[in-house]
Amino acid sequence: MARTENDIAIVGFAQGEMERRSQKTETEMMLPVVAEAIASVGLTKSDIGFTVSGSCDYLSGQAFSFVSNVDAYGAWPPINESHVEMDGAWALYEAFVRLMQGDIDTALAAGVGKNSNSDASTLYTIEMDPYYLTPLGADPWSLAALQARALLDSGRATERDFAEVVARNRASAKSNPKAQVAGDFDVDELLAADYVRNPLRRHDLPPTTDGCAAIILARGKKAYELCERPAWITGFDHRIEAHLPTMRADITRSVSTALAAAGAGVKNGPIDVAEIYAPFSFQELIIRDALDLDASTEINPSGGALATNPVMVSGLIRMGEAANQIIKNGKRRTLAHATSGPCLQQNLVAVLEGDE
Repeated sequence: MARTENDIAIVGFAQGEMERRSQKTETEMMLPVVAEAIASVGLTKSDIGFTVSGSCDYLSGQAFSFVSNVDAYGAWPPINESHVEMDGAWALYEAFVRLMQGDIDTALAAGVGKNSNSDASTLYTIEMDPYYLTPLGADPWSLAALQARALLDSGRATERDFAEVVARNRASAKSNPKAQVAGDFDVDELLAADYVRNPLRRHDLPPTTDGCAAIILARGKKAYELCERPAWITGFDHRIEAHLPTMRADITRSVSTALAAAGAGVKNGPIDVAEIYAPFSFQELIIRDALDLDASTEINPSGGALATNPVMVSGLIRMGEAANQIIKNGKRRTLAHATSGPCLQQNLVAVLEGDE
């Protein structure tokens, strides 16, 4: 397929070390990763037409924490810069839309999350609906457990299915040098572990991770100048459901993922590899069902979020991993998925393609 000047591709990707507890600030974490991403395509910071980042003030423990992170991009000479209080995948979406305006041909999207600063089981409670959820102490683990129980009660999955998702992802992660948790896990041994939030065991939950990542986008012929085989973004969509889980018809199904998949054109051809952001084991089953992928599609060769989960970065990493399957591994068509909010409230789907 001939590409036009309006087509946009991922041409470079870099991610930092994924650690349980980093001793660096967010800015110190991001600086070498942003520099690596820019250098990987032979550019300098002054060549980047637009920069957008994703992070969370709650994780940082201070207001406007992203301002200091601008130092990591090189704020002088003055740059065109933006920020989203979301996973870096949504920052990439903004960069994608900005490139569509046609007056620039490169952009950088980054994400950073230092999750060890706090206890995730309590911190995210104060981000919930302040009238109905926060007073209940409805932390993400407990809400996920309610969703998992509903899935079990529906008869469409078992706890063994959850454990098999964990075993497969962490086995795949052995080939990922950035993975935090990787190895061969016996399903029966996993099922013998105690519950953390019934019916979820510790392995059903993601690890706590500090990390960051950056992606370079390019438009039209510029993409070919920077990358031998660009990963062209041929479909991009994201949808939002009600924040309050009780307002949704069925939390065991992800309507927003299905709508985003349709909007991104997932069914327009076979998907070779899908990188799915499922923070909890059972959520991969819900997302896979919503995406309606063929049995031949390889799921999470990187190990996914069960291997490493830097909140505010995991979705962006899925984008980078899906792109590298085209750029480095010669795959034809891949998919990247990102999620945010309680019980898979918001979902983003991107379809990437390589030239024949």
